Amino acid sequence: MPIVHGVNASPFVRKVRVVLAEKGIEYELNPVMPLGDNPEYRRKSPLGKIPCFEDGDYVLPDSSCIAAYLERTQPEPALYPADAKEHGRALWYEEYADTKLAEVCGTVFFQRVVSAKILKTGCDEATVENAVKELQPPVFDYLEGEVEEGSEGIVGGRFGIADISLASPVVNLQHAGFDIDAARWPKLSAYVERVLARPSYKTIVEEERASFSAL
Repeated sequence: MPIVHGVNASPFVRKVRVVLAEKGIEYELNPVMPLGDNPEYRRKSPLGKIPCFEDGDYVLPDSSCIAAYLERTQPEPALYPADAKEHGRALWYEEYADTKLAEVCGTVFFQRVVSAKILKTGCDEATVENAVKELQPPVFDYLEGEVEEGSEGIVGGRFGIADISLASPVVNLQHAGFDIDAARWPKLSAYVERVLARPSYKTIVEEERASFSAL
């Protein structure tokens, strides 16, 4: 059985887990923290990041690489558009989610959950306030303009890798006690709700919430 190395609070691990769930692929989750000094894991993931996918003697780090590999090995249901232009847009949204969106959501998550509840080193509320008031709005403004009202997917109206990627960092924001303001960003808020309501996402998020409730 394939193994996904990484902890489920990571938006990148979550992304891969949802792809696996959408494709009906069974796997084992091995809880590995990122950026550790385990030599064995460093051989599998040279950057020390999570997730890392292992299937027999095949090892592949990085969520985007893993998702693309899974699409090739099990193409149905398709999560990447067949059209070249739409494929390019999907890859762009995936990149934007994994970088900018993950950064502005992850800043709040780190302070409110990792630092305050896990590491017990406290929460820098000034950092949280800056992220919520200054860093997040331009990102949410951009995505609000990209989402079509009522659409199931941001690319071609069809659910796929772009949607999986964009929703994942928002889950971390929710775990930290925040959400997208539906009054200010109504299309984006409703769109993320639709994505997170999918069984593939709902099961994983509920599992995570149960673990965080014990902190």
